[in-house]
Amino acid sequence: MAELVDITGVEVIGDPRLRLAFDDGTVGDVDFSEREWRGVLEPLRDPAYFARVTVDSEAGTIAWPNGVDLAP
Repeated sequence: MAELVDITGVEVIGDPRLRLAFDDGTVGDVDFSEREWRGVLEPLRDPAYFARVTVDSEAGTIAWPNGVDLAP
């Protein structure tokens, strides 16, 4: 079973692309361009809103102001 790692940093590097830093020192880019944002994720279609992403340090995930989060 793989060990879970927490996200410790996030940077918007494009629309809709993020650079994530993890607590094990790994850094990786995630491209969400193929993702269909529906339901509670629909606000993420707006590039300005997508760019409001932050790290939820308690949960070790990324999150947006409406409470939506995505686990690593």
